[in-house]
Amino acid sequence: MKALVFERAVARFAAARVAATLRGSGHGAAAGPLRMVDADQPDLPGPAWGRVRPLLAGICGSDLATVDGASSRYFEEMVSFPFVPGHEVVGTLEQPPDGSPLAAGSRVVIEPVIGCVPRGVEPPCPACAAGDTGACQHLAVGHLSPGLQIGYCADTGGGWSAAGLVAHASQLHAVPDGLSDEDAVMVEPTACAVHGALAAEVADGACVAVLGAGTLGLATVAALRRLSDPGQLLVGARYPHQRSLALELGADRAVEPDQLDRSVRRATRSLRLAGQVTAGADVVVDCVGSSASLAASLAMVRPRGRVVLVGMPGRLHVDLAPLWHRQVTLAGTYAYGLEAGGRRTFDLAFDVVAAAGLGRLVSARYPLERYAEALAHAGAAGRRGAVKIVFEPGQRPPRQVPPDERAPRTVASGAPRPAGGRSGAGGTRRSGTRKGRTP
Repeated sequence: MKALVFERAVARFAAARVAATLRGSGHGAAAGPLRMVDADQPDLPGPAWGRVRPLLAGICGSDLATVDGASSRYFEEMVSFPFVPGHEVVGTLEQPPDGSPLAAGSRVVIEPVIGCVPRGVEPPCPACAAGDTGACQHLAVGHLSPGLQIGYCADTGGGWSAAGLVAHASQLHAVPDGLSDEDAVMVEPTACAVHGALAAEVADGACVAVLGAGTLGLATVAALRRLSDPGQLLVGARYPHQRSLALELGADRAVEPDQLDRSVRRATRSLRLAGQVTAGADVVVDCVGSSASLAASLAMVRPRGRVVLVGMPGRLHVDLAPLWHRQVTLAGTYAYGLEAGGRRTFDLAFDVVAAAGLGRLVSARYPLERYAEALAHAGAAGRRGAVKIVFEPGQRPPRQVPPDERAPRTVASGAPRPAGGRSGAGGTRRSGTRKGRTP
């Protein structure tokens, strides 16, 4: 069965970076170390593991950074090669773990972080013992190869594969019947957003600014609105469809990124002096992770305010004098685990996805064979009026029909398969969605 595999190839990694720089994000796939192979199912590491056949698998910003040769070298020792990418996964449980309450054929979402329990590490590290799997100290030990998540570990497989992947019982979450496949594939990125929204520690009535309105930014807006009570929720979004979606999901105001500082000043009745706002937002959530976005965040947060870095950064060049002088707290957030109050992040994410209808953010689905096209679409999602692009690993590209057999077409040739999926509450077409649009 077909799978996309990322190999360790330094020269091709460098070529991917050049291609992405010249042609845009996502185009690194054509030159880089990602290739399609015929793959077998990965071996089960133990009886507590099950087999999952992916239905949909998302293309994440971190996946694009990897494919484009732009990911941070910090992660080099936390992955093992060759690996199958894809950690945002909804799939069918083909072989349940021993003793699992889940039946074969159940739809499941994968919680991809590979902590102490999947690795068989005893006793677990303090973080895993407390349920904080995102802070696991043992990402490269135990009976598995190094890998911070499924999708970056040579032993587990990943979502970009028709051959399937393996997951530990602790990583499997049943999908309620009322959620569509599109809703379900949004649970993992929403869990990241939920963790970031709760790490923001938003006080009732606070002014919160969100920088970035891609998948993670929009999911963060939904989580902030549903898990806290900000007085003003302001969003900087580059494209018109992102601004419309941000407002639908709970933002009070959505503006172009270079206007967000002005919106913060108006909301907080602040002035700009010496390059800084006199007061500013109580919390700024950076869902971009670039030097420019972090600098902008520090420029619009109030003294003793909080900047939460949700978007994955790389090597940044930022003047931290404002952080020091204004005594700002800078908090990084990664993954998920057990939140304050004792609920798992994924449980909260299911609630947010259902309440906000986040399946609407899935804009197009591609078979694996069209991976170069899919990754280019994902890299230009905002510019092309899209949000989340996903693979449909079990779907084959349409057969090439001879010209004399072709019927009249109503969709442009080569268009990605429209987002559809199972019926139910999450699969209902909503106003403002872009399901099936091929920009």
